[in-house]
Amino acid sequence: MLRPYAKLNGLRYDLKELIGLMKKNGIATGILMSPPMGKGEPLPNTKVVKLCERSGDSLFPVFTVEPEEAAVREAIKLAKAQRGVVKGFKIWLGYRRVFAKDRVFSLLYDYAEEHVLPVLFHTGDTASSTGSLAHAHPLTLDEVANEREDLKIVVCHMGNPWIADTAELLYKHKNVFADISGLVVGGGGYGNEYLRTLAQRISEAIYFAGGAEKILFGTDYPVETHEDGLALVSMLKIAQADKEKILWRNASRLYSL
Repeated sequence: MLRPYAKLNGLRYDLKELIGLMKKNGIATGILMSPPMGKGEPLPNTKVVKLCERSGDSLFPVFTVEPEEAAVREAIKLAKAQRGVVKGFKIWLGYRRVFAKDRVFSLLYDYAEEHVLPVLFHTGDTASSTGSLAHAHPLTLDEVANEREDLKIVVCHMGNPWIADTAELLYKHKNVFADISGLVVGGGGYGNEYLRTLAQRISEAIYFAGGAEKILFGTDYPVETHEDGLALVSMLKIAQADKEKILWRNASRLYSL
């Protein structure tokens, strides 16, 4: 499913390349999530663990969790076996027609709260034209954040194009974070203008939220190149100290890296 993005970005899309790109761009460590395979099914979390083991402590796993009771139980079981290694869970809102508040995730949230593991949610635009934007809107996370003030919530992709709505979640909830991964995709006739627009909107979201303490860098490799992701951060109209928070300090604190 992500092969077209790799081709667009001139990437091989394999572990060796990813580790090399991290080293080239001065990235010491990161988190690895299950990529969607050919039919949109996630790579098994056990295989994600093995990829991370092969990375030489460069990557740590985040487990993808399907909206099924058996999948939730299996993810928790694997997290217990990988305690201290696993860094969180990921839920594919929009690619799965389920809301974050669905009771199927209750046990997962209980475990995540108890062990202080963030839960990441896909939000915003979907790579597939059949995705459900109603389920992927960032404001659907508000109810979960209201009910579970100790649950660390990460709004992936800054909820793009609803960046202002994500800014409100960051401002309202102390337990809500957001990453800026996978935002710079492809080129096109207005590629440079789009990049500037993104930088402006993210900067404004930071102003609204009162700071950059809860914004996280990411690439969503191979959707976005490391160079494009770093270029986006460099264009933000914020202090250099805040850029450092986005690039590594915030993630180091949230994920205990």
